[in-house]
Amino acid sequence: MKNRMPPTVVIDCFPESAKKYRFGYAVVAVDVIRATTTAVTAVSLGWRCFPTPSLEAVGPLAARLDNPLLAGEMGGNMPYGFDMTNSPAEMALRTDFQRPMILLSTSGTSLIHATRGCEARYVACLRNYSAQVRYLVGRHTEVAVIGAGGRGEFREEDQMCCAWIAEGLIKAGYLPGNRNTEELVQRWSGAPADGFLGSKSVEYLRRSDQLRDLEYVLSHIDDIPAVFTLKDQEIVMIPVAQCHR
Repeated sequence: MKNRMPPTVVIDCFPESAKKYRFGYAVVAVDVIRATTTAVTAVSLGWRCFPTPSLEAVGPLAARLDNPLLAGEMGGNMPYGFDMTNSPAEMALRTDFQRPMILLSTSGTSLIHATRGCEARYVACLRNYSAQVRYLVGRHTEVAVIGAGGRGEFREEDQMCCAWIAEGLIKAGYLPGNRNTEELVQRWSGAPADGFLGSKSVEYLRRSDQLRDLEYVLSHIDDIPAVFTLKDQEIVMIPVAQCHR
């Protein structure tokens, strides 16, 4: 009888890295500031959410949906004709749940799109990192947790969220897939929730007077016991009961 290989988890970054994990991996996309936080917030509140990789892809998708809500940014700027920027704080205040949402962001939705073809595709943030860990254990033996990054940098908030997910898997018996994964888990283990305040993403929110999104992220840590996966082009929420199976 052959010994089974132990499950492994690897941390990586940037949309272009997703192609390395097309075969055999469950991929978790993370963009804490702000795309995956906005998506998780929206879907948990009742919106249908359709992430899109580019501004050019918005029009054809919008034509297939009924009065969609256009939310997002490119290069930090809200595109012309959009209803709102990529803001979880603003999303939480809206009440037009009947409108499907198209979400666009510079890096986060590109990463989500780049995971197409992977064995399993998840969207996570600091709001649901524990539920994501519980759901992965026993379901997937190879996991890649990928941060969206920004301007060629693996931003601290994404490092922390990816490391917390990886650490939870390691505690459940997974092995770190490489030295970088091991180092990131060690760096962020036990870090406070605001340990990423030196990030350039936070600096951008300050400069652009969007600190309410930072406050929203910091006041909503691990508060959603649900998992969010990709079904075709849509992010859908997996019922809480299934997270504990």
